[in-house]
Amino acid sequence: MKLHNPNFPALLCSTFLHIILLFSVTILCLKPANSSATPTNETDRLALLKFKESIDYDPYGILSSWNDSFHFCNWHGITCSRRHQRVAILELQGHNLRGTIPPYIGNLTFLRAINLQNNSFYGEIPKEVGQLFRLRDLNLTNNTLGGEIPTNLSNCSELRHIRVSNNKLIGKIPMELGSLTKLIFLGVARNNFIGGIPSFLGNLSLLVSFSASANDLEGNIPESVGRLKSLSYFVVGGNKLNGMVPSSLYNISSIEILSFSLNQLSGTLPENIGHTLPNLKLLSISGNKFFGSIPSSLCNASKLQILGLNDNIFVGSVPTNLGCLQDLEYLSLSKNKLGKDLDFLMSLRNCSKMYYLAFVSNRFEGVLPSSIGNLSTQLTELLLGRNKISGTIPVALQNLINLIVLGMDENLFTGMIPTCFGRFQKMQGLNLLGNKLSGKIPSSIGNLTQLADLFLSQNNLEGSIPPSIRTCQSLQQLDVAENYLSGVIPQQVFQIFSLSLLLNLSHNSFSGKLPVEVDSLKNINSLDVSKNNFSGEIPTTIGNCLNLVYLGLQGNSFNGTIPSSMASLKSLEHLDVSRNNLSGLIPKG
Repeated sequence: MKLHNPNFPALLCSTFLHIILLFSVTILCLKPANSSATPTNETDRLALLKFKESIDYDPYGILSSWNDSFHFCNWHGITCSRRHQRVAILELQGHNLRGTIPPYIGNLTFLRAINLQNNSFYGEIPKEVGQLFRLRDLNLTNNTLGGEIPTNLSNCSELRHIRVSNNKLIGKIPMELGSLTKLIFLGVARNNFIGGIPSFLGNLSLLVSFSASANDLEGNIPESVGRLKSLSYFVVGGNKLNGMVPSSLYNISSIEILSFSLNQLSGTLPENIGHTLPNLKLLSISGNKFFGSIPSSLCNASKLQILGLNDNIFVGSVPTNLGCLQDLEYLSLSKNKLGKDLDFLMSLRNCSKMYYLAFVSNRFEGVLPSSIGNLSTQLTELLLGRNKISGTIPVALQNLINLIVLGMDENLFTGMIPTCFGRFQKMQGLNLLGNKLSGKIPSSIGNLTQLADLFLSQNNLEGSIPPSIRTCQSLQQLDVAENYLSGVIPQQVFQIFSLSLLLNLSHNSFSGKLPVEVDSLKNINSLDVSKNNFSGEIPTTIGNCLNLVYLGLQGNSFNGTIPSSMASLKSLEHLDVSRNNLSGLIPKG
């Protein structure tokens, strides 16, 4: 048998060349997109493997299928084009992936959509994304990406959607994006962008949605925005914008969502705003410097659901025709100079979907009409504090059985707290402080088992705290200060183990000893029993309230020494034991 093959040298040479060629192709495939090599299916496979290598954390094993046991078109999150079997869609949203986006993503030249939202990608957006000339949808929302938006993203002339909200991006919104004439959606909210709202927006004639809220943008809203005749969604709240809103923006009839809240914008709302914006569903301009009257034409924006006008300088009466907005769910008029009459409340009975109504800190006067009980039973928050509303609290309020928060503080209400308030089974916050209410705290308050905050201070209430309060086992704050309450503190108060933020009994006529059971409030942050008629010794058990930050005992008749156990209150910042009959030494902490 011959061991020598005369063709062996040639075979060896051929094999060696084949290995070199294969190695060369592999190297070329691994080069980022700006290489002169022609991308292939193998280019895609290797680019995806590089993407996998860049992932530090894959808690659900989403990329475990990314191996040679499957064709890459069958890997999780990958969709390939039918004809060329090239990667067309990369979607790995919502998997808690942590890692960087490698430059090799630019080799996936058939990509039409990238969706990596709701993960923890960090680092920068690689400039190689600008090589993806077929890209239509880029979604990197809800990550921790930094750096600037690559200016060469403008090379992706097919882009329809750019979503990079809720990251840590910096710099200006690149003016180069103005060449993306097919752009429909531009979302850059909740980043750290500076500069102004780019004037190039006016060139994007197909733009439907622009969201840039919660950045550091400043300057005026550019006039060019008024050219966006397809605009439906314009949200720029939470910036540093100033000046007046271009009148042309109010004439884009397709607008559904319009939000300027928390800026420094000024001016008046156009009288005909309801006619020029007939499709409006949300109008939020809160936290600015808008002035003048509220236009009655808003009634013509019949689709309006959210109307936020609070924290401005609006004056005059509230239009009495707002009830025609039958889809209205949220109305906030707080912190303006509106008033005096409350006639508008009558019309709101037609707003059967309303769940939030607030007109705090205005100039409303007169009696709260019983027609308030005709408001939507869907109402969960009713806030009308800090006005000059007088008279008794209407019993008709009991009809609003789904109320969760009721704020009537700092008005001129008289009479008793209606016993029917016990019907508010879902109530979590009740604020009646700063009125002229009298009589006893109704025992029906114990029916409010979900109550977390109860503020009854600065009234003329008398009697004691009803023992039924014990059933309020969700209560975190109880403030009955500055009334005419008397007697001993019911033991039931110290059986509300949820009390953690505030117990304020000050400026009353409570008497007897401070119960030793005070230590059952182990998580209480602020305890104020000052200016009462308490006597006896300060219970040593108070040293077990380790979370105390504020302790007011002044203005009573406590005697004996300050308990040494109080040295254990390491979180204590304020302690007042003045105007008592105490003696001895102050314990060393």
